[in-house]
Formats: sequence, structure tokens, C-alpha cells
Amino acid sequence: MKAIVIEQYGGSEQLVEKELPKPEIQDQQILIEMHATSINPIDWKVREGYLKDAMPFEFPLILGWDAAGIVSEVGSQVTQFKKGDAVFARPSMENGTYSEYVAVDEELVAFKPDHLSFEEAASVPLAGLTAWQCLVDFGQVKKGDKVLIHAGSGGVGSFAIQIAKSFGAYVFSTASSKNEAFLKELGVDEFIDYKTTDFADVVKDVDLVVDTMGGDILEKSLDVVKKGGRLVSIAGEPNVEKAKTNGITAESLWLNPNGKQLAELGQLMEKGEVQPHIGHTFPLTEKGLREAHDLSATHHAKGKIVITIQ
Repeated sequence: MKAIVIEQYGGSEQLVEKELPKPEIQDQQILIEMHATSINPIDWKVREGYLKDAMPFEFPLILGWDAAGIVSEVGSQVTQFKKGDAVFARPSMENGTYSEYVAVDEELVAFKPDHLSFEEAASVPLAGLTAWQCLVDFGQVKKGDKVLIHAGSGGVGSFAIQIAKSFGAYVFSTASSKNEAFLKELGVDEFIDYKTTDFADVVKDVDLVVDTMGGDILEKSLDVVKKGGRLVSIAGEPNVEKAKTNGITAESLWLNPNGKQLAELGQLMEKGEVQPHIGHTFPLTEKGLREAHDLSATHHAKGKIVITIQ
């Protein structure tokens, strides 16, 4: 099969095409013939070597952790899926998706919503599940909650806004002015242009903050949460002492792949309450992946960056 791999850490020029053996599935796995995948910041962070101490990988390494395609083979213990099913998934970290086939544990897979294209479905798993686990699992979001979501035009942010609104929350979100219309279309109640307005001046006593930026923004966000409220970051470790002093619960979140939750997200998409938004599309080529990685690293991509495969 064709795959785009890295053979050492470094810049986007390290992404190269290789012919590799098609994965052999285990009894509880399915083999997905890939139609699309997508780019997430973790892709280029792994490529650059930022996570090599926490997550040692073997080379050649196939990056990518979003899968959408057709079931090609099923293991002997697989019960929910059959050959020919259209599915999407966030595979385990060792099984990258910049390839024509990927092996995935059955419990991580969900049926693709019928109305979604493979490209749209591929944009969902990592970003959508991250947003879901921030809001639902950790945030315990409910109707009437006030929620601040940073960088609402990005992959996780755009899903988080829609999920929060589906639960009946009141949503603040930050982005640049060029994305104001997009965020309001997603359902944002109060848009904050981060270039002209300090969010800490206009947001007070929220029930939940979803931080996707880290650094100073994460630190300042601790001051806008009401006592008893919550803050979750996917981009840094919150100041635990400050959170304790402020009487709030603050944690960093690392995504836990989950097919059941992906199916629940699929139901929200079937109802029209959550929609994926593709901002950019590239092919599965060395040039396509390099351009996609470079765009993601700017932090200015709107919506999701999708890679078409077949």
C-alpha cells in the first residue's frame, strides 16, 4: 500500500512516500480501506519530535489519527461490522492514517453518518471526540451553562461550540474578526476578537473554559471561571495551585479514543446539531501532506484540513 511516512524527526520535508505492507489485522480488528484522513496539530508536533520523550515511536512512522473509509476485512472476533460498511474512527496511536489501509480495534470504530462524505467524516474523530470529552465527560455541560471556548474557528473549537450549543449552553468564543461570521453561524452567543479585545475584560464567572491555546491564555482563563466551575486545557498544564485558590477544578485532557462516543457524535450530526467544517483539502502525496502540515502549524487554518486518499 502507499503511505506517507517520516523516517526521522524534523520539518515537513521529512514526509515521504513509501510502499509498505498492508496491515495484518488481529482478531478484534477491522481493516479500513481509507478514503480520507485529516490533519491535527499533534501530527506535526510528533513529526517535529516534541513528544518523543513521552511517546517513543518506531520509524518509518505513519502519522495521522483520523480514518474514514470502507471495511475491507474483519477479524474473527468482530461482531458489529462487516466487509463493505462505511465507517470512521480515531485509531490507536501506533496505527497512522496517512495510508491506503489502516487496522483499527472494533471498539474504536463507528458507522459513518449516511449524509456525510468520507472527507467530512474524516474531519470528525480526533477533534470531535476531544471537544466531546472536554465538554461532556470533564465539563459536565448542561443547559444554561456559560462556556468560554478559545480559538473557536479551529478544529476542536468549531466542534466544541456546536456540542455546547446542542446541550443548551451560552457560548463565548475567541477568534480573529475574519472568522466572526463563521463563529456566529456555528451558534456563538458572544464573539470576542482576540486582536482588539482582552477576553478577561468581557468574560466573567463562566461555568466552563475549554482552552486550546495554552500559555498566557490558559493562565488568564483561570480568573474568568466562577467558584465551583471548571477549566480544561488540551494545550498545557493548568496552574493547580491557582485553580485551588480560585475554587475551581482544572485539568489537562488527553483524548481517549472511543467508538461509542463517536457514534453519539454521529447522532448529533444526523440531527443536524453538529456539522463538520472543512476549510482545506489536499491529496495523499508528499507535496500535499507537506503543505497541509505547514498550514496547520500556522494556527490560522479555518475548520479542518482534510486529506483525500481514494
